[in-house]
Amino acid sequence: MAALEAIGLRKRFGTLQAANDVTLSVEPGEIRGLIGPNGAGKTTLVNLVTGVYAPDSGEVKLAGQSITGLAMHEIARRGLVRSFQVTRLFGNQTVRENLLTAFHARRPANVDGEAAAERMIRLTTLGPLADTPAKKLSGGQRALLQMGCGFMVPGSCYVLDEPFAGINPVIKETILEMIVEVNRAQGAAFLVVSHEMAIIRQLCPQVTVMMEGKVAAQGTLDEVARLPAVVAGYLGKALE
Repeated sequence: MAALEAIGLRKRFGTLQAANDVTLSVEPGEIRGLIGPNGAGKTTLVNLVTGVYAPDSGEVKLAGQSITGLAMHEIARRGLVRSFQVTRLFGNQTVRENLLTAFHARRPANVDGEAAAERMIRLTTLGPLADTPAKKLSGGQRALLQMGCGFMVPGSCYVLDEPFAGINPVIKETILEMIVEVNRAQGAAFLVVSHEMAIIRQLCPQVTVMMEGKVAAQGTLDEVARLPAVVAGYLGKALE
C-alpha cells in the first residue's frame, strides 16, 4: 500500500490545464524527487495532494484512504505534512515558541512537546538562537525553522516544496540531514520538489518528472536525464 497516491488528478485554471491526468505514488519510507521546469505543474500537484486545491477530477489517497476534498488541517492531522516555498512563521515568537506552536496545533498524544522542541532545536542547529524571535532570523535560518516545525509531530508522509531554494550550502546540507534523519527515525515517506539536481541525486533513489502538467517520466535521475524529451524540455543538456 502506497504512503501517498495521486490518481488521475486534473486541475484547470481558466484555459490552463495545470494538472492533466497526473498519477504517481510514494511508497512507505521512500524519498521521491519531483522535478521539472517552472510551470510544469509541480506546485499545483503539491497543492492538490495537500488540500489547498480541490481537483476537478481524480483522487488522492493517504495510506490507502481517500483524502480527496478534505481541508488542509484535516489532511495534516491524518499524517500528511507539507512545507511552503515562502516560509510561514510567527515573527514575534521565538524559535522555541514556533516549534511548540506547531506541536500544539496537532496535539499528538503521548508525546512530550518540550522534549520534541529541544530535539528539533538540535537538529536544526538553531540552539544559539532558540530564544530569538523568528523575524530576526536570516532567510536560511527561517527555512530551517519552518522545516523543524513540520517535523515537530511525526507524520506518515511529508511533501516538501523547494526546501533548498535560495539558501546557502551549509543550510542546504543541514536540511538534507534533517530529511534523512526523520526518514530513518520515523520511516516516513517524502515527496521532494526541487531544482537542485545534485541534492536530488544524493537524496532520491527515484524521481518523477513533470512537464506541461503531465508526468513525463519516472525512474532514477540518471535514467530520466538521458531521455531526449527531458533533456530538450527541461535540462537543456545531459547531466554529468
